[in-house]
Amino acid sequence: MARTIILLAGPSGAGKSRLTHMAELPELRLDDFYHDHDEPGLPRVRGMVDWDDVASWNLPAAVEALGELAADGQTVVPRYDISRSRADGTHVVDVGDATAVVAEGIFALDLLDPCLRAGMEVLPIWLDRPRWFNFARRLIRDLRQHRKSPPVLIRRGLALCQAEPALRSRAIVMGFQPMSMRRASATVAALMD
Repeated sequence: MARTIILLAGPSGAGKSRLTHMAELPELRLDDFYHDHDEPGLPRVRGMVDWDDVASWNLPAAVEALGELAADGQTVVPRYDISRSRADGTHVVDVGDATAVVAEGIFALDLLDPCLRAGMEVLPIWLDRPRWFNFARRLIRDLRQHRKSPPVLIRRGLALCQAEPALRSRAIVMGFQPMSMRRASATVAALMD
């Protein structure tokens, strides 16, 4: 059975994980495909690894995993520990008889073209919410989860907030459909019917 890959994109803090949870669909965590912090050649900004640059992430491995999930319903992926900035073993993702799989994360944009070229059926959604709302949600979440130090989280959050309009425009040009949380929920629910 071929499964639809729902690429759920949007800025960090927009509610992508929340939507995935509400839809009760299996998920491939794109965050699991980050390179370890000591990987040679990682992009840097002001001496820190730029985790928002796609070069900090293993795109070919993510495409391969999505292809396996779409075709076979199962794949083995890294288990990434964001607080340590490194993979900590692997785990099996098994989607059973689900007809769709959600892949969400900031690099979902970069997956659309390679997934389409690989012959996957893809529904590309851009979760469209106000950017200061996203900033606040992201900061609260990241502080609660101790993802990085507070000064790093604030600097990163402000930079992401400023970059958000350009990112949204890029998503739309690439073929993502901008949707509110309500519309995205309804679209995903209709796919499951």
